[in-house]
Amino acid sequence: MLAGMARLLVVKATAGADAPERCNQAFNVATTAATAGVDVSFWLTGESTWFALPGRAAGFTLPHAAPLPDLIEVLLEAGRITACTQCAARRDIGPADVIPGIRIAGAAVFVEEIMTEGAQALVY
Repeated sequence: MLAGMARLLVVKATAGADAPERCNQAFNVATTAATAGVDVSFWLTGESTWFALPGRAAGFTLPHAAPLPDLIEVLLEAGRITACTQCAARRDIGPADVIPGIRIAGAAVFVEEIMTEGAQALVY
């Protein structure tokens, strides 16, 4: 774990395949933090919400970037992933549709996490 890093890092991805570099930055930063021992909560919102579905991340490609399915696996093991309630509903994605381990939650949960003492939030 990084020295003195017992804080929560909340990363919100707002882009998916529509903005691949921004999307990848969110996944990359969150995964790097999680593998360093930081408590990470990763949020899928907007177009990134599609990656909550099994197999969807396999279709995402970006040169010089780690495969998205690998990053999702790391985040599910070392952190947690949440899909936005409204974003999921707009895409007809329900709790039974998502990758096991991914929860669906709304703005109240996001606000609760980012207001946690010492939390750091990043939005991509």
